[in-house]
Amino acid sequence: MIIVNFSHPLIPVQLERIEELSGQKVERVIEVNAQFDYEGSFVEQACALVSSADLSPEQWQTETLVINLPGLHIITALILAEIHGRIGYFPAVLRLRPVSNSVSPQFEVAEIINLQAVRDAARTRR
Repeated sequence: MIIVNFSHPLIPVQLERIEELSGQKVERVIEVNAQFDYEGSFVEQACALVSSADLSPEQWQTETLVINLPGLHIITALILAEIHGRIGYFPAVLRLRPVSNSVSPQFEVAEIINLQAVRDAARTRR
């Protein structure tokens, strides 16, 4: 599996947890710096950001991908729209949560959420 990381770097214990939850080996982590220019077009920047992951159209459509989204909601929405357009469905995403009682801020992988399954289930409630 390939992780496309639009957030803080993932540490080995987080990668191990992702493998445990998914039952798959993490073959590659693509680090993408999700810093935006607030004066520029966010739509254009999101397109460029996703393109900077340097995956071919075939890889976007055939590789097992897990996305670690950035924290800013509008960038996240644009990245999801851009990825959906490239792969034809919503990707799986990571949910990290704070580690309780840690001396400094630390985060653990709580779950991998299959957004397409969430979308499909929501369609039954129309």
